[in-house]
Amino acid sequence: MNSGLPDLYTPPAMSKASAKNNSNVIAVNRRARHDYHIEDRFEAGMALEGWEVKALRAGKCNISEAYVLLKHGEAWLLGARMEPLPEASTHINPDPVRTRKLLLHTSELAKLIRQTQQASYTCVPLQLYWSKKGLAKCEIGLAKGKQKHDKRATEKERAWNRERQRLLKQNRR
Repeated sequence: MNSGLPDLYTPPAMSKASAKNNSNVIAVNRRARHDYHIEDRFEAGMALEGWEVKALRAGKCNISEAYVLLKHGEAWLLGARMEPLPEASTHINPDPVRTRKLLLHTSELAKLIRQTQQASYTCVPLQLYWSKKGLAKCEIGLAKGKQKHDKRATEKERAWNRERQRLLKQNRR
């Protein structure tokens, strides 16, 4: 069924693992791994409105400036920006940066509250992704802030790993 026209787009070849990971991840907070030592991770559901789910499906989400607030025994996601689609809804006024409730088990909430109050930890959102059941989930990290020298050490280690990989690749040839 060739129409005689050249094929203008051929998708790049991807491995099955990378294609699977890329399809589930909505947004990643790369800044969190740079600014914090991540000690523990939790998976939280999110209470979303319909237009927010549509925005997530379209990939219109940014969590680089977001953080998690623990208040009155509940967890809230603040600063996450979900841009509404123009055709999503006409009868409501969506707020792109509204506070969204995070759904966690009671034991997980208790652990987060205890650690943030006693051990000077903080909670940061690491990524948003789709679960196997098609639900939007937020991965939360229990983290401690890095000092400037910690960030420099991380950069040195990353640079050395890149250099080492390059040298190993040259030696194999």
